[in-house]
Amino acid sequence: MRSIAVALFATLLLTSSVNRADAIPAFARKYRTTCATCHSPFPRLNAFGERFAANGFQMDGEQPRDTINTGDPQLRLLQALPLAVRIDAYMAAYARARGGQVAADQQTPWVVKLLSGGQVADKISYYMYFLLSERGEVAGLEDAYVQFTDIGGSGVNVVAGQFQVSDPMFKRELRLEYDDYQPYRLRVGDIRADLTYDRGLMALWSPRDGTDLTFEVVNGQGLNEADEDRDYDRDDFKNVALRLSQDIGPIRLGAFGYYGREQAGGVKSYVRVLGPDGTIPLGTVGEINFQLLRRWDDDPFLGSCSPVTPCPNGATAPFSTVSDAAMAEVLFWPTGAAGRWWVTGLWNYIDADEPVLSLRLGEQDEGPGFLSRYHTGGVGLNYVLRRNVRLIGEVTRDFERDQSRFIAGFSLAF
Repeated sequence: MRSIAVALFATLLLTSSVNRADAIPAFARKYRTTCATCHSPFPRLNAFGERFAANGFQMDGEQPRDTINTGDPQLRLLQALPLAVRIDAYMAAYARARGGQVAADQQTPWVVKLLSGGQVADKISYYMYFLLSERGEVAGLEDAYVQFTDIGGSGVNVVAGQFQVSDPMFKRELRLEYDDYQPYRLRVGDIRADLTYDRGLMALWSPRDGTDLTFEVVNGQGLNEADEDRDYDRDDFKNVALRLSQDIGPIRLGAFGYYGREQAGGVKSYVRVLGPDGTIPLGTVGEINFQLLRRWDDDPFLGSCSPVTPCPNGATAPFSTVSDAAMAEVLFWPTGAAGRWWVTGLWNYIDADEPVLSLRLGEQDEGPGFLSRYHTGGVGLNYVLRRNVRLIGEVTRDFERDQSRFIAGFSLAF
């Protein structure tokens, strides 16, 4: 099935290129504008890019363009399927390689994405990307949603499909660093719920300038495949999240809450996540982003701990846990937001009262398979060779493993 999917997407790419070469990259070609209109630098969105995306990937007051005149006012049909490609490739090296790591690795390519997005009808748009390669595998669809904009003139946008629960805070797919926003990837024990990809509904509303409110209802199962009954979810309960963001002068502050439940074999475990986030500008040359989260899990191993099958921490009975997570990011653009040089700094810290943490980074190859603490910090240097080509150098220190990682690579889109 994966080979058929790849062939289908490749065919779409080729046919669209023949019919309308200006469909790649989709939005820059459509509007005959530079990538810098929305990105500073790519893939990071600037203020205009954020508004453009929130408006369903079209300009305010825009009349339909690049559409076929079918003579039917009820049909808005694009002349060609808008497509774009993104490729990320790296060289990675480790000092003091641990747990089966190799000292040097050519991760080329690391990611190859086929992206598409645009308008289906007035105030109805879509966005999706297909991972032709992610760490050497065909990963399939990750972001894949339809957006209904300004429903009934209420100012409320509704997104339905696959998205990241953390998107209203800081979008992982738009970061400049090779390293990740690890608090969002945190999983505890056997519980599948985290703050990355999930399936569901998201409603967004800005009742006034500087105030944003987001409500989410998701399965809490990630992007797992449907079971034999064609169900994505494993229980009847739906997880919910609420986030409020407010501008206070130049500073933006937010508060996030998540409540969920997972059930297996008649055993239930409840998940609660709370924490603030914010953005603090550094004058006109940079900004600081931060995220703090505390997570409570009632029974992270869903009743599986027993004297016969003890849990990784040696527990033989169900127990509850508390996990604290923090992330801080510094972005610095010494030559201006439209300049070529960008400096990044990213710090991640996660601590739990028991060894129950999994970030899906290979830590299962060491010790009991779960962590009680994760702590890294790194700096990076980015050079915008072209508006759609960015060179990357980064060094990250893992304070728990006592090792450093060095990254050199590039990211490009066309």
